[in-house]
Amino acid sequence: MILIASRVPDPAVRRLTATLYGYAFLSDLVLLYPLYVVFFADTGLSVGQISSLFVIWSAAGILFEVPSGAWADVVSRRLLLCLAPLVAAAGFALWVLLPSYPAFAVGFLLWGAGGALVSGALEALVWTELDRLGAVGRYARVLGRARTAGVLGVVVSGVLAGPVLAVGGYPAVGAASVLACLLATIVAARFPEHRAPADSPADVPGPAVPVPAVPVAASGHGPVAAVRPVAAALPASREPEGSQSAHPDDDGDLGWWDTLRAGVTQVRTRPPVRSAVLLVALVAADWGALDEYSPLLALDTGVRAEVVPLLLLLLWAGVTVGGLLAGVGERLGRRGYAALLGVVGVGLAGGALTGRPAGFVLLALGFGAAQLATVLADARLQARITGNSRATVTSLAGMATDLLIIGTYAGYGLLATAVGNAVAFAVAAGPYLVLGLVLLARRRPTVVPASSTAAAARGRQ
Repeated sequence: MILIASRVPDPAVRRLTATLYGYAFLSDLVLLYPLYVVFFADTGLSVGQISSLFVIWSAAGILFEVPSGAWADVVSRRLLLCLAPLVAAAGFALWVLLPSYPAFAVGFLLWGAGGALVSGALEALVWTELDRLGAVGRYARVLGRARTAGVLGVVVSGVLAGPVLAVGGYPAVGAASVLACLLATIVAARFPEHRAPADSPADVPGPAVPVPAVPVAASGHGPVAAVRPVAAALPASREPEGSQSAHPDDDGDLGWWDTLRAGVTQVRTRPPVRSAVLLVALVAADWGALDEYSPLLALDTGVRAEVVPLLLLLLWAGVTVGGLLAGVGERLGRRGYAALLGVVGVGLAGGALTGRPAGFVLLALGFGAAQLATVLADARLQARITGNSRATVTSLAGMATDLLIIGTYAGYGLLATAVGNAVAFAVAAGPYLVLGLVLLARRRPTVVPASSTAAAARGRQ
């Protein structure tokens, strides 16, 4: 007799992914994206003042990140995804209505708050829904495509920003940005959301999730104080002995404060989760900060302000390819992941130092590799989180990323003032080369293939 495994109909998965991709596209279809640094410069702000605005932006993320993550574990995640674009839209409107340093600062506070509402809530909602639908193994590919949809939104905004600026100036660019945010809110209302009283894999064993066997940073006295290899991903309910002994995260229905404590406890007491959080922060921070300075780098090549969005299209084409390669990247081992980080460092530093528009081809390669490395790091983190504090733990990774980004902003502002954007950009890309070399210098980890662990877990059930 042939047994046919029951499965959730594909339409349910398609509804989730279509909504996710539409939301990601519209959230980044913001015509101010490729122009706001140029807008600040046209208003008379210096590189140092612009860097201070970026610090305010990241500080807002740190302030709101973890509380909003815990909120997303208590209230409707879909509601937060609806509110986030509205908060960002208020900031964009303020920029074009009252263009000044104080207005830019408040706008960044609002934008940071909006980003914090999404961070953690989006990943947790998608993971939980895919898990419910029996398709959690698709998470890395779905997330990679969602990032790509967002990049396509930026690409379209880059194509439209120049003509809209030429016709209606910055007010028209701001109005179009606000409209895109309103459309994103409408799409967010279509997200499915099914919240069980307890979604801990320790209570309901889930399928094994293939995650690349890449090493991650261990805790220490500095962000990269020590790096140790970690075995390939195990099913969340069958991790190595000692990593889940107390199940501090099997929290059931908790209030906001208890959910926040449960998430922090999970990161503090479980080394696999803690190291995965650090990996996300280390990989995502530098290129996330350098992206904001790419318009200034473009201006330094001698092109006009209207041409800057077109050069940035090259970067976002590279990021698009990086997101689409997430499925292939899942097969990368330790050496492959280290090499990927090396491509990030060489591409970003080499492209910046050319001082020519053609250097943006190398920058596109670096940004694409950085996007792929970030998606893989996030997939590893999601595979290791258990319990009802998923959004909280993800937000802790976002907070760690913002802390590192602030350091990059501060260092870049000082260095660029002294030696220029190209050198500052190249120096800021250096940590990727260092991290890649450190990973290569470590001894090869004992890798347990995901397929073997999945078979063992089925045998114990």
